[in-house]
Amino acid sequence: MPLWLSVLIAILAGMILIRVGVGVLLMIRQPLPPPPPPGELRRVKITFRCSVCYTEVRMTTAPEEDPAPPRHCGDDMDLVAPIDE
Repeated sequence: MPLWLSVLIAILAGMILIRVGVGVLLMIRQPLPPPPPPGELRRVKITFRCSVCYTEVRMTTAPEEDPAPPRHCGDDMDLVAPIDE
């Protein structure tokens, strides 16, 4: 492979890497979406555990105070303990 072709490929690869890096940085820079209007979601602190694989999920917001348990591995998850603040 001639030297000029290797240099050209290296320059193109560098430009692509720079463009991808700048794109990632611009995506990170995006502001967070605004919070939902008050009253639509309630703050809750409830932990659920899957009885099959023991995966735990902490629910922090829900449309009601006693939300239905999420499903995991095809079954409803078990309530571990509500955490009161």
